[in-house]
Amino acid sequence: MAQIPVAQRAAQIEYAIRDVVVPATELEKQGHNIIKLNIGDPIAYPGLETPSHMIRAFQESLERGENGYSHSYGLPQLRSAISKDETGKGWQCSEDDVYVCHGVTEALQIIFASTLEEGTKVLAPGPHYPPYMAYPQMYGASTIEYKLKCDDGWKLDFSDIEEKMDDSVRLLVLINPNNPTGNVANEEEIKSLISIAEKWPNCIIIADEIYDGLDFSGTQVSVASLSNSVPVITLNGVSKVYYAPGWRIGYLAIHDPQGNMENVRDGLERLLRSRLCASTPAQMGYLAGLEGDKKWMDAYSEKVITQRDLCIERISKIDGLEVQSPNGAFYMFVRLKDPKWANNDKQFVLDLLHEEHVLVVHGSGFSPELGKGHFRIVFLPDIDVLNIAFDRIEQFLLRHR
Repeated sequence: MAQIPVAQRAAQIEYAIRDVVVPATELEKQGHNIIKLNIGDPIAYPGLETPSHMIRAFQESLERGENGYSHSYGLPQLRSAISKDETGKGWQCSEDDVYVCHGVTEALQIIFASTLEEGTKVLAPGPHYPPYMAYPQMYGASTIEYKLKCDDGWKLDFSDIEEKMDDSVRLLVLINPNNPTGNVANEEEIKSLISIAEKWPNCIIIADEIYDGLDFSGTQVSVASLSNSVPVITLNGVSKVYYAPGWRIGYLAIHDPQGNMENVRDGLERLLRSRLCASTPAQMGYLAGLEGDKKWMDAYSEKVITQRDLCIERISKIDGLEVQSPNGAFYMFVRLKDPKWANNDKQFVLDLLHEEHVLVVHGSGFSPELGKGHFRIVFLPDIDVLNIAFDRIEQFLLRHR
């Protein structure tokens, strides 16, 4: 039967983190138990539940009947709480600078739709979170990757950034801490990035700081707090640091030190109004997280760090693997040293899944060129589960050597 044509913008979309779930689901249907180290969903792992006071706030909002539309830019009380939180990071953020979205992913789509046109560019780190590559092409733009130094803790390669900047670059992206590598850019590096961006008056920095509360180095700082010249759009939300990814509440916050973003802001607001609003009761749950006691975060961070250290120890003892220790988030980007797999990391992932029932994500899914020869793991499962996973990975590598 003849097929109705699909739009190429949809047919070309790839999202490696979830694409590898398709064969894993088929194996599960056959009765196999899969150890999943592929997706950064804290709720999928024991001991990292959404805090109870946030859940209560969500439930109480439902019970009060707060099930209607909220303001398109977000509940005023949540925007106020976010602005106070951002101001506490070192820049003057008013509630009018904050726009609540249906997760950071929607915030990105709104930003891209407001700033990108045919022939414009996004300059993003490679490797990077897949939507930075997938979405810009929907608006006629392209994503150019700048290098992260794989042999130097995945630090930013400033010479490569300088070389790739031009007047068509509308958005310069910093994911800090980085997904998938876990690198944390410090104050000096951020200032260097700003000094490059300020040479290009049409450029906005996207500061993706969704993992800022999972900084183990103590060096992560707000990009907006350091910029007196370049406009910055900060991205953050409830998913990672507040352990509620399924609530789909994120935000973008605009820092416009020179007043250059009035037209872009107008476009953002028009788009936000046209798509109605984010979930009203979920916003109340996030509000409780921002305004409540945050001591619970210490125990969660200790657990995550302990599991990170276990992964580093295990990888160091497996012939054929090596890793740069991550300083933030809950991922590590592991290098495959065996040429057989270094040249085909996706096949490694698929064969490991089918033979050992361990699910990870191929590095080339985060960048065909700059991520190849690696795989990403999430170190959120308990230590016992991680040990089993590494036992199986080691067995797999030995069998195929």
